[in-house]
Amino acid sequence: MIKVAIMGVAGRMGGRLLSLLMGEEGFKVVGATEKPQSPVLGKDAGLTTGIGEIGVVVSESIEEAAFRADVIVDFTTPNASLAHAGYAARTGKAMVIGTTGFSPDERKEVERLAQKFPCVMSPNMSVGVNVMFDVAGRLAKLLGSEFDVEIVEAHHRHKVDSPSGTAIKLAQVVAEALGRDLDRVARFERHGKIGERKRDEIGIQTIRGGDVVGEHTVIFFGMGERIELIHRASSRDNFAQGAIRAVRWVVGKPPGLYTMKDVLGI
Repeated sequence: MIKVAIMGVAGRMGGRLLSLLMGEEGFKVVGATEKPQSPVLGKDAGLTTGIGEIGVVVSESIEEAAFRADVIVDFTTPNASLAHAGYAARTGKAMVIGTTGFSPDERKEVERLAQKFPCVMSPNMSVGVNVMFDVAGRLAKLLGSEFDVEIVEAHHRHKVDSPSGTAIKLAQVVAEALGRDLDRVARFERHGKIGERKRDEIGIQTIRGGDVVGEHTVIFFGMGERIELIHRASSRDNFAQGAIRAVRWVVGKPPGLYTMKDVLGI
């Protein structure tokens, strides 16, 4: 039985994780947190998602929530995730982090802390998206520098970080396959008289609106032809199911930072 603590249980992903874990064999939810001043603090976590009482009280303290846990699952904010990773480093508890919006320095800090505990970290836990990462890299390598690359992502109006972590990861994969430095060639905005497109540019464009769960398109533009690689998420359940797969996989692994590629054996 894998004991799980969910960070940010009242959030979109936290709620879905709780609901799905309660129906999965081999898992027991033993703790849950929410941010200070949240109206769900002190209440039963099951009531936040409408599944009924489960005997787990929502706390603002990871020490209280994760005391009995084997794995901490975190879809919160970069600051909160870093604090939770610090706790995991002190205790050796495993983590699965799906938080996005980390700065380069924050990501380096997670990497440093993960030397003391096993951690799966991915901007997108979807099995399909992680296969997309692999395919995008292969396509870029096969097509080479003759094809221009543009990445377009769309999410709901409430998403706070832009571009999405998934779009950035796709751009990193393509840049690596083409031997380019993404910091130098990424183009996040076009407006006014900007001149011709630079040959090595990788465009990353953002759309926000409505309740879009998540859409990512990588377009390879050639002369007289183009290839579009598209992933559309119609439910957050695919992210949650991937996270649950990561939770099952990470237990017992040596300390270190892993990705969904490791979980899926890609």
